[in-house]
Formats: sequence, C-alpha cells, structure tokens
Amino acid sequence: MFLADKWSDYEVLDCGGGEKLERWGDVVLRRPDPQAIWPARRPELWASAQAHYHRSERGGGAWEFFGELPERWVVRYGALRFYVRPTGFKHTGLFPEQAVNWDWMADLVRREAAKREVRVLNLFAYTGGATMACARAGARVCHVDAAKGMLQWAKENRELCGLPEESTRWILDDALKFVQREARRGRLYDGIVMDPPSYGRGPGGEVWHLEDELYRLVSASAQALCERPLFFLINGYTTGFQASVLANMLDLCVAPRFGGTIAADEVGLPVTAGGVLPCGTSGRWQRREAE
Repeated sequence: MFLADKWSDYEVLDCGGGEKLERWGDVVLRRPDPQAIWPARRPELWASAQAHYHRSERGGGAWEFFGELPERWVVRYGALRFYVRPTGFKHTGLFPEQAVNWDWMADLVRREAAKREVRVLNLFAYTGGATMACARAGARVCHVDAAKGMLQWAKENRELCGLPEESTRWILDDALKFVQREARRGRLYDGIVMDPPSYGRGPGGEVWHLEDELYRLVSASAQALCERPLFFLINGYTTGFQASVLANMLDLCVAPRFGGTIAADEVGLPVTAGGVLPCGTSGRWQRREAE
C-alpha cells in the first residue's frame, strides 16, 4: 500500500460505521466514507467533531455545525500550505492521502530539475496539491481543471505556498481535448498526473464516465510525453476499480514506448485509533535511470 503517513496537520482520528473522524489542523470534522464498514474503535472520540456532514437519501447532503468555524483555514504539509474548508459536496479542497504521491513525484522532479527544466501536466488538477508539490520541487506545471472555482482555489494555494507566478500555467478546459491539442502542438511533458472522477462534466457540459473514457484519456496523454519522461501517475477513486486496472492502462499506453517500471497499489491513511483507511488506488509509471 502507498501510505500517506508523514502528516502533522492532518489526522484520521477514527473511522467506522461508514464515516471518518478527521483533524484538519485544529478543526475536527466528521464525514461519510463508504470504505469504513467496520465499527468505530474509539466511539468516545466522535463527540469532538465540530462539524458533521450528513448524506441525504435524495442525494448530496449538508453540513451540521456545532459552534462557529472559520470560513477557511490553512493546513501544512512540509513546505506546502493549503486552504481547506467544508464544501457542499462533503469535500474540503484537499485529498490528504495523495501526499504519498506528492512526495514520490517531488523526489523525481527535484533530482531531474537540478540538470534541466522539468515540465509537468496535472489533469483534473482540483485545488492543486500535486501542482504545488511539483512546482515546489522545481517543475513548471500546467494545471488543468474544468471548474472555474477550483482553478481559483488552486491559484490561492499557489500564493499561500509562496511559489512564483511563472511556476504554473492555468488552464480551464476539458482534459482530453486539451491534452490532444498539446500533443498536436508538440508541447510535451516530463511528467503527467491525473485524478479523473468517476463521473463529471466538462466546462461545455461534456459528460464523463470513467469506465468509458479512461483508456482513451491515458492513451492520448501518453502522446504528450517527451522523449525521456520521468513519470506518469493515474489516481482512481471509483469503487470496484482495482489497482491492476491502472497498471494495465500504463502497461498498454506508456511502457511499450518508454520501457520503465510500473507499480500499482491501494492508497491509504493511517488511523490513530488503529488500522488503515483505504482511499482509492494509484498506478505509477517511472523511467528507469539506465534507459
């Protein structure tokens, strides 16, 4: 398992009964989590929640707040800084389990950036966790998302991290259409990371179903890799998608042209009360140094 175990400002205190209890800095939130189908280990901890997201039987849900919370606040991961806040879709603007992948990408970028310019493409880039990690390590990042609000949030995170404006190129667009244009233009990248949703809509109302579109997206994205790329990362949160699905995509689309090594596994967060909370899967391709 790829385990994100280096946080200090974030912590899964406990999980169970289809929910998780999390500490985001000094704020404790209670949110649904369909993976946590076991009983909570420390029921007495749950009274510390300052907000609780309740799912609605009709879809969606709403937050219940116990006292006043700041509109948003900052959490730190090493040298990185991020704004978080409870949103109407239960999210907070950050997927903390991805820190294990931020560290992996940043290490690859940092070593290569000492020798030459490194270009990274972040698709479905959300509020920019991977963007900030790669930019901080020395890459020039192209950040692509179809939601204007998320793009603005990411820009605010860049400012919070103290990264220069020229470190990031911001693109509001459909991921597939954009990467196809980049390949045609010959604008190529050393690393690509993508966090495709199970279902979504593009800026023009385009409907996205992961199982129908993922292979085409990965195949098109591979055409936007440079001659000796560093990495290709696919994250998956769709229930039922095994890590081997992502490994197969990389084996078909990236490895035949570039060789390299593939690793795919669950991504998880340690739980303070005991155990590990599974948080989706990741498929990683990276270049062999000898190639």
